[in-house]
Amino acid sequence: MPNLPDVVLWSIPAFVLLAVIEMIGVRLHPDEDAAGYEAKDAATSVTMGLGSLFFDLIWKIPVVALYTALHELTPLRVPVLWWTVVLMLLAQDFFYYWSHRGHHVIRILWACHVVHHSSEKFNLTTALRQPWTSLTGWPFYVPLIVAGVHPAALAFCSSANLVYQFWIHTERIDKMPRWFEYAFNTPSHHRVHHASQGGYLDRNFGGILIVWDRLFGTFVAETERPVYGLTKNIGTYNPLRVATHEYAAIARDLKAARGWRERAGRLFRGPGWQPAPAPAPAAAEPAGESAAA
Repeated sequence: MPNLPDVVLWSIPAFVLLAVIEMIGVRLHPDEDAAGYEAKDAATSVTMGLGSLFFDLIWKIPVVALYTALHELTPLRVPVLWWTVVLMLLAQDFFYYWSHRGHHVIRILWACHVVHHSSEKFNLTTALRQPWTSLTGWPFYVPLIVAGVHPAALAFCSSANLVYQFWIHTERIDKMPRWFEYAFNTPSHHRVHHASQGGYLDRNFGGILIVWDRLFGTFVAETERPVYGLTKNIGTYNPLRVATHEYAAIARDLKAARGWRERAGRLFRGPGWQPAPAPAPAAAEPAGESAAA
C-alpha cells in the first residue's frame, strides 16, 4: 500500500487560519456588494464540515472494501511515482467533473450535494459545508480502480482535489491571470457555480481544472454578480435539517407519487423535475345530441 499523507487533515490548520484572515479582512475592508459573513451561517458551515469528517469515516468502510476487492481482481497496476501521481490527479479530476455534474442533474445524488450549496453566503467557511451522506460518489471512480490505481492513491488524489477547492470559495479575489483563468478553477468560476441565477445554474463543475467545462459545454464566465444559495432556500441553520432536507422532500414526493414511473422520476431525474399533469376528464356529451349534430 502506498504511504501517502491525508491531505485534508494536514490542511485543517491552514483552513482555520485563512478563514480567520478572511473574516478580519471583511471586517476591516468590507465590500457592500459582497455576500460577506454571517455568524450563524459560518457556524453551520463549520459544524457541517466537522460532521462530515466523522461520517466520512463510516462511509469509507464499505467503499474501501469494495475498491480493495476490485483492485485485487484487476491484473493492472499503476505504480506510485511522481509522474504517475500527476497523471492520477489529472484522471481523478476528470472523473470528479462527471461525479460533480451527476450530483447536480440526478436528484437522489443532489440530495447529498445540495448541502454544499445551501448557504446564501460565499466565503471560505462555505468550503467547509460538506455533506454527511457522501457515499454517493464512489461509482464514478470505479474505472480508475479497475485501471490499476490503488485505493489509497485515489484517496490521496481526491483529498488533494478537495483541498485545492478550499481557496476558490471567496469573494475577496476578483480574477486570476488570464492563462490561469483559462485552465484552472478559480474563485470567479466557482462563484458562478454557487449562484442561483438561471444562466448560472448547473455550470462550472470542474474541481482543479476548468478545461473539462470548456470541453463539455458547461462553462460560463462570471458577468453579473452572483446571488448565492438555492432557487428555493431552506431558511435554517439547523445542521441536521441542512444535511437531510432534500431527502425529506424526496420522501414526501415518493409518498404522493401516482405510480412507479413518477417515483423513478422523483429519484433519478433532475431536482426540478415534475411529472406531466394528469389528462383532464373528457366533457360529457349533452343528452339527445350526437357527434354529427
